[in-house]
Amino acid sequence: MEPSQVKRTLEAALLAAREPMAPADLRAMFDDTLSTETIRKLLDELREEWGDRAVELVQLASGWRFRTRAEYLPYLERLNPEKPPRYSRAVLETLAIIAYRQPVTRGDIEEIRGVTVNSNVIKTLEERGWIDVVGHRETPGRPALFATTRKFLDDLGLRAVSELPPLEQMTESLELSNET
Repeated sequence: MEPSQVKRTLEAALLAAREPMAPADLRAMFDDTLSTETIRKLLDELREEWGDRAVELVQLASGWRFRTRAEYLPYLERLNPEKPPRYSRAVLETLAIIAYRQPVTRGDIEEIRGVTVNSNVIKTLEERGWIDVVGHRETPGRPALFATTRKFLDDLGLRAVSELPPLEQMTESLELSNET
C-alpha cells in the first residue's frame, strides 16, 4: 500500500474513532506490515497536513485523535448549550494535589489541605475516571496510593503529567479567581 493511501486510512480511522488510538492499534489495520515508527511518521505528516484547518490531530497520553481547535469552541458551545459539570473547590483541590504530588494517600491530601477528605470527593474523581488506586503505602493500615489516569491527561489534552502548568502558575490563577 502506498504511503498516501496508508495516511488516508489512518485519517479515516482517527476521524471515526471515539477514543484516542495508539500507534500499535492503528498498526493492526495493516496486518502489522508497517512498523510503529512508520505509523508515527505518517501521523506526524498527517498532523502537518491538518495544520491550517479547524480540526487538529493531536497526540495525547493514550494515543492520537482529532479535535476541534480551541478558538472554535465558543461557537460550537452555542450549538450545544449544555454546561459541563461544575466541581466543588474540594474536588478541584484534591485533584490538583493528586496531580502534582502523585502518588499520594488520603492522609497526605488531608495534611496538605488541612481538612478531612470527604469520601464523595474521592468517589467523584474515581467515577470521572481521573484518578485510580495505583498501590498501597507500606505503612500500618496500608493506605491506598492515588494517582491520575490516562483519561485525566486525555481530557486535559496532555501527553504526560510533566505538561501540567507549573504549580506556581496554578496557585496564582487560583488566587486571581478568588479575588473576582
